[in-house]
Amino acid sequence: MVLPDEERAAGVYRAPPELLREAHVPSLEKYRELYRRSVEEPQEFWGDIAKEFYWRSQHTGPFLQYNFDVTKGKISIEWMKGATTNICYNLLDRNVYENKLGDKIAFYWEGNEPGDNMKITYSELLCKVCQFANVLQEQGVKKGDRVSIYMPMIIELVIAMLACARIGALHSIVFAGFSSESLCERILDSRCSLLITADAFYRGDKLINLKQIADEALQNCQQKDTPLRRCIVVKHLGRDELLSDGPSSKSPPLKRLCQSVQIPWDSEVDVWWHDVMKNASKECEPVWCDAEDELFILYTSGSTGKPKGVVHTIGGYMIFTAVTFKYVFDYHPEDIYWCTADIGWITGHSYLTYGPLANGATSVLFEGLPIYPDVGRMWSVIDKYKVTKFYTAPTAIRLLMKYGDEPVRKYSRKSLKVLGTVGEPINPEAWLWYYRVVGEERCPIVDTFWQTETGGHVLTPLPAAIPMKPGSATFPFFGVVPAVLDEAGEELEGEAEGYLVFKQPWPGIMRTVYKNHQRFESTYFKKFPGYYVTGDGCKRDKDGYYWITGRIDDMLNVSGHLLSTAEVESALVEHSAVAEAAVVSHPHPVKGECLYCFVTLRDGHEFTKNLMEELKKQVRGKIGPIATPDYIQHAPGLPKTRSGKIMRRVLRKIAKNDRELGDTSTVADPAVINHLFNNRCETIL
Repeated sequence: MVLPDEERAAGVYRAPPELLREAHVPSLEKYRELYRRSVEEPQEFWGDIAKEFYWRSQHTGPFLQYNFDVTKGKISIEWMKGATTNICYNLLDRNVYENKLGDKIAFYWEGNEPGDNMKITYSELLCKVCQFANVLQEQGVKKGDRVSIYMPMIIELVIAMLACARIGALHSIVFAGFSSESLCERILDSRCSLLITADAFYRGDKLINLKQIADEALQNCQQKDTPLRRCIVVKHLGRDELLSDGPSSKSPPLKRLCQSVQIPWDSEVDVWWHDVMKNASKECEPVWCDAEDELFILYTSGSTGKPKGVVHTIGGYMIFTAVTFKYVFDYHPEDIYWCTADIGWITGHSYLTYGPLANGATSVLFEGLPIYPDVGRMWSVIDKYKVTKFYTAPTAIRLLMKYGDEPVRKYSRKSLKVLGTVGEPINPEAWLWYYRVVGEERCPIVDTFWQTETGGHVLTPLPAAIPMKPGSATFPFFGVVPAVLDEAGEELEGEAEGYLVFKQPWPGIMRTVYKNHQRFESTYFKKFPGYYVTGDGCKRDKDGYYWITGRIDDMLNVSGHLLSTAEVESALVEHSAVAEAAVVSHPHPVKGECLYCFVTLRDGHEFTKNLMEELKKQVRGKIGPIATPDYIQHAPGLPKTRSGKIMRRVLRKIAKNDRELGDTSTVADPAVINHLFNNRCETIL
């Protein structure tokens, strides 16, 4: 490790001494001992953690049984098979009755409008979940059935997913920004028997008629033979009309934008949430499930264009999300935690619902946007609820950086103790802004690397134990054994760059692709038998820190040199004029590939020939002449999914002037694509 007196010069940052005193893992030595035990003695390590939860019966076979090698048979992963439990019981009943947290706030809900808020205690949440679990059973939903959930960020979304878990049904949550085609595809693939949605919601000042989109999806489904015959609808925009239907009757009346919304209705299919909840019993016995029974399906994009239904199971996912939440955010009972991710993504599943509730935490559930109604909204929410642990995406950080320091400094933020990032590698400049401006150099940053498939954090700092390097995901979490492979599948030692893989399973790893185990094996295990293949490239530095370089198909081979698009993007964003950058490959007659760069400028800057030359010089200076961009295009906006991820697949098409784009239904603003095509650079090929 880097010596303390050399740290700042080497770009290493440590947590403040006061955090070290109270942290769960207060030193690097403690981390190393726990990590060694988790890898060498997995049964004892994870068995001790499992004892913190309620099990109706203990496992009957081996604690862990797995095969990662396709040449030796079917890929399989089983943790604690034969043990029975219920994840909803562990998250709610246990916290209410055993841990005496019934009166503790489970969620503060902050609506799209600043004055729109409510809260719900653990007791109230348990009551509502039991009621809705009974509703699902009355609708014929039983253990093993799939339920599709297509909802905005409201408390009923949490209630719905936990009610499914309580009766052993699988939830398949579809992000409320997806199109009707995407919803239909996911309903059909998982053969869902019921859909839960809402009437409408606002995203900023834009009205989304969710029920109308859901109806279009259902009409498409009906043409393709679906078992789905019922749709339960939350009256969200029209909630004020209901006397006390809100999750907490103690909540003040909600203030909403008034607009007449025509909600389509089919009385043969549709029922209102509040109507079916009226007479539902507030008690519901949990259905006891095997640790390896399926908990949920969550679809993630695939290289073929057809989404993959990632399957997670109950026991391993429960203990892994619980323990990663506790250690990575250094959770303490008095904390107020805020994860800004939508529950429609894995981050919202693991670190807004399951992980926090398993620890009896109080969380903020946020419906709005980071810049609505103004660019200080996030810092205002932090002050309002005295948030101590804050978890957001690099995309949001870079967006807010664009507006400068003043909107941040207007607010106190004194409550903050730990900052986190998720979703993509964070460039060092954004990391430093987050650290210096948002956290005022007193909050460690946990830059977490993980995937829908991993279920939870696999590479991450621990807030006190591990010194931070801006942009590095640092070290593996407990039980996770990474390796760096070359193209031939040979493990590289020491300082290295290549494919990031993992050598053995941790409890939260996915078990299969829904109804397509062959795709699971070919996608994640075929390329390098014996390893789980992440699909990401990485560098390991001389101190053992891991740096994610991006998806393998986002690597460029320029004149035989392997370059990371993430590294070039980071160099571009370090220029004071650049707010955001995206880099893709472009064919080159001599080099094979060259760099085509898209840059979004900060307010007050103009895209000129001089600026273009400055940017090329900057990249050349940071990485080397081989990385000098051939093309730099001004991009007032970049094509992104509604969750904020840049769609590099679309950018590669624009760079090549190829208008065969495939499915673009997840693009947040399609007009951006036309603008970029119309203003692309003149290229050689």
